[in-house]
Amino acid sequence: MYPLRRNRRLRTNESIRSLVRETIISPNDFLVPLFVVEGHGVKEEIASMPNYYRYSLDLLEKEVKDLWAMGLKSVLLFVKVPDQLKDNKGKEALNPKGLMQRAIKTVKNTCPEMLVMTDVALDPYSSYGHDGIVEDGQIVNDDTVEVLANMSVSHAQAGADFVAPSDMMDGRILSIREALEDEGFIDTGIMSYSAKYASAFYGPFRDALDSAPGFGDKKTYQMDYANRFEAIKETEMDIDEGADIVMVKPGLCYLDIVREIKNEVDVPVAVYQVSGEYAMVKAAAEKGWLDHDAVMMEQLTAIKRAGANIIASYFAKDVVRVLG
Repeated sequence: MYPLRRNRRLRTNESIRSLVRETIISPNDFLVPLFVVEGHGVKEEIASMPNYYRYSLDLLEKEVKDLWAMGLKSVLLFVKVPDQLKDNKGKEALNPKGLMQRAIKTVKNTCPEMLVMTDVALDPYSSYGHDGIVEDGQIVNDDTVEVLANMSVSHAQAGADFVAPSDMMDGRILSIREALEDEGFIDTGIMSYSAKYASAFYGPFRDALDSAPGFGDKKTYQMDYANRFEAIKETEMDIDEGADIVMVKPGLCYLDIVREIKNEVDVPVAVYQVSGEYAMVKAAAEKGWLDHDAVMMEQLTAIKRAGANIIASYFAKDVVRVLG
């Protein structure tokens, strides 16, 4: 008791603070989202995501080499599909020569040891901008799941290490796992977006891929942000169906969910610090209202402290710069 115990002794200077620090951020924590487009020599800044870009495949090679040199060893691929290739069935998603399939091969040919995860959902391919097939104004579950399973196999055939279904359709993890097993891809992992909330923080991401819903919203399949116990149920079901890693998305407003899930499961937990979270820090820093690096590191440390084993973040390169 006081004065025998003075807690401030362990805060006296940076040397002692760093020695007893509980949560340490390193490049090994990060999964780097990458946006890919058709073309040659394309590096397009995303207006609502300052200093973040879409890359054509030739420049994707350089970006992957740069990431690896910085100690960033895992990427999560997204593709911006040309409008003329979009439909209601996701046909282009199964094209073995499609942009995603070529992007996977580009990364693996450039840096074979880079861990490649791939987005599995129909919204980039959908003429409606939804994560599933639309019938009579409704997003249908089971027909969508069949396409997602075939898409996952296609990604595995192209060389993906993990598929990352982000759609929130019921039963898709089991169907994907069974499809991968049937095709011999027993070592291809699944990182499931298990607790993905219907959030207003996704706006800049939808700008990046031109994938905003053409009607309505995604509340009939993504989770209600008012719910907590539902997240545990969704996550446990995904693990039972074969998920190797589970994810909470978004990040900062959902750290209570991260901790709840971390306390309940025995698989790695990922957190996606989403585009809106990134854009807010960038915008406030540009205005001089916040210290960019200090706020960035505080937020990411909070995400890891809450229980994240993996952080998908657009700040990954900025973090490596700060860490020196």
